[in-house]
Amino acid sequence: MKALVVDDSAVMRKVMIGALARAGIEDVAQAADGQEAVAACNADEFNLVLLDWNMPNMLGIDALKAIRANGKKVPVIMVTTEAEKSRVIEALKAGANNYVIKPFDPAAIVTKIQETLAKAS
Repeated sequence: MKALVVDDSAVMRKVMIGALARAGIEDVAQAADGQEAVAACNADEFNLVLLDWNMPNMLGIDALKAIRANGKKVPVIMVTTEAEKSRVIEALKAGANNYVIKPFDPAAIVTKIQETLAKAS
């Protein structure tokens, strides 16, 4: 099981990697923006992507659209401070499988990871 964590904050990437470890996922790649995320998804196969919305170079929502446009079916969880209902709907329409609002409870994100992977399999 391999995951990609995408966030411009190194601290937040570390927090999400810890959550993945609690969910039993130890093989984790990292990207600091949407462009790196798209490149990583084109270069490698992942079982899960945790994707921030607000990042430099390319927003997470645009990265999500690009990943889907490239035919990738990898489950994507948006992990973001964007809490407006319209943003959640936009992300789901763009192909996100789940949505977590920062700041989050570590146990809650582990549950979301497990739910998302169970639905995807």
